[in-house]
Amino acid sequence: MNFLARLGRSTRAQLAALGQATRLLGQLLGLLPATLARFRLVGEQIHFLGNYSLAIIGVSGLFVGFVLGLQGYYTLQRYGSAEALGLLVALSLLRELGPVVTALLFAGRAGTALTAEIGLMKAGEQLAAMEMMAVSPVRRILAPRFWAGVITMPLLAAVFSAVGVIGGWVVGVLLIGVDGGAFWGQMQGGVDWWYDLANGVLKSLVFGFAVSFIALYQGYTAKPTPEGVSRATTRTVVVASLAVLGLDFLLTASMFSI
Repeated sequence: MNFLARLGRSTRAQLAALGQATRLLGQLLGLLPATLARFRLVGEQIHFLGNYSLAIIGVSGLFVGFVLGLQGYYTLQRYGSAEALGLLVALSLLRELGPVVTALLFAGRAGTALTAEIGLMKAGEQLAAMEMMAVSPVRRILAPRFWAGVITMPLLAAVFSAVGVIGGWVVGVLLIGVDGGAFWGQMQGGVDWWYDLANGVLKSLVFGFAVSFIALYQGYTAKPTPEGVSRATTRTVVVASLAVLGLDFLLTASMFSI
């Protein structure tokens, strides 16, 4: 009986959390027109989130490009196709590594910052004070940050992919000696603007949507204590990373298997 009681309480708590998350998501989606009408708030958050993540995105993209250049060359060389190195690097970054790695880094850097910021506002009773003044925290605090995260993710993924391609070019062309014309020519001829580039942008938009919402939800529902904020920040990284990887599989299966 104790087991059934614990199971029932756990199930009820999970359903309540799911309902709260769904309600918050509906509010954020409904506030899109009002948020865009005050785009200055969104622009400030885009600048904030971009600054938080740009350095680690750029450095990570460069080293990922280095690795792709090395591994891709040694693999393609076995089949006499070293000239296709540029195409391999570009497709790997645009389709998979760019959106996915950017989302994981965004969750660990900007996502945790969002959770900690909202959690500290709640612990300091700033959100409660706004409600007492008839100001909606969801409208004024959460919505601009949510839509800023959705907009920022594709921009960071584009930076990651561009820097990664440069990294692959440095290793493949400058260090190993692959023909530079073949590197860029194969890339230009093999990358499809819609099938590869647009699908990568769509992936990054979906990841930005998921990571931003998870980060804000964890901060908004965190216990108003230092320990509660710390646990919410940890949950943001774990849940957002798993969500990105799961969504990546679903999106890849629906986009590239047709």
